[in-house]
Amino acid sequence: MATRWGICSAGKISHDFVVALKTLPPEDHQIVAVAARSLQRAQDFAKKHSIPRAYGSYDELSRDPDVEVVYVGVIHPYHLSASVLFMNAKKNVLCEKPLAMNSREVQEMVASAKMNNVFFMEAVWTRFFPASLEIKRLLAEGELGEVKMVRADFALPLMNVQRAVEKELGGGALLDIGVYCLQFILMVYGGERPEYIHATGVLLDTGVDEGMVVTLKFSGNRMAVFTCNLAVEMPNDAVIVGTKGSIKIPAHMWSPTSLVVNGKETHYPVPEPYLPLNFTNSTGLRYEAEEVRQCLLKGLKESPGMTHADSLLLAEVEDEARRQVGVVYKQDLQ
Repeated sequence: MATRWGICSAGKISHDFVVALKTLPPEDHQIVAVAARSLQRAQDFAKKHSIPRAYGSYDELSRDPDVEVVYVGVIHPYHLSASVLFMNAKKNVLCEKPLAMNSREVQEMVASAKMNNVFFMEAVWTRFFPASLEIKRLLAEGELGEVKMVRADFALPLMNVQRAVEKELGGGALLDIGVYCLQFILMVYGGERPEYIHATGVLLDTGVDEGMVVTLKFSGNRMAVFTCNLAVEMPNDAVIVGTKGSIKIPAHMWSPTSLVVNGKETHYPVPEPYLPLNFTNSTGLRYEAEEVRQCLLKGLKESPGMTHADSLLLAEVEDEARRQVGVVYKQDLQ
């Protein structure tokens, strides 16, 4: 039986997610409904993607008995309220990253998932790419020896994107794109909590971070550093260095389609889309969707690849980095 999806929001990322879902077998994944803040937007989205039902409110979507799992693609200040709405309606939820504005909200979301006995996962799509699975295999087999250093950078000129720079919309480099670098580092170090965090950054007039450089120290004198920035573009690569070798993601570290392992490059292309995409390699969103399906088939309530503990640690490190740089959202004051 196919996994039956509901789509919460008719924005750019939801468009790409639906395009990605349709690269998977229709007998495994079906999209049965979409909801937006206006019925017209939902209907336009449904028509474009041949989705049977459209709703003008998220509450209506939560009451649709055919929806098994909801993809939450709203902007992150609304992740908490939307996810809890669906979980209270006994829907499984895949919620876009960052999961919430801070660790307190993450705790509230996880508690809701457990109370309602539903599957819940942060949509850190990077972790489910074939290239990322290969990285985890190589690390587990000791291919690099002892990993001593991880570096990741993600910077794009997004200053003209209101969502990226306005505080009330959850703007800021760390939550918008730096989260990719941090989750990568935490994945490499097996979800270990860093012993030391040092963040330096610069703020926009809106009070959010234009850019940050964050240094992390882990047990055994292992280190990591990442850079994120909204004003410039960087190579956006990542490297893992161990005592016996290295792995490099040469480009698009947030959606890796190639790896260079000890100098040898291997490519992992994503499927071609049936409609134009808004973001690079977005058909790779199929991998997290299939992860959700496999977890549901196994009766799991969280993904082994992105656990609730992983999401909480990610948010806690973000909280500390923001505290050091001076980024405070209204959600931090509640």
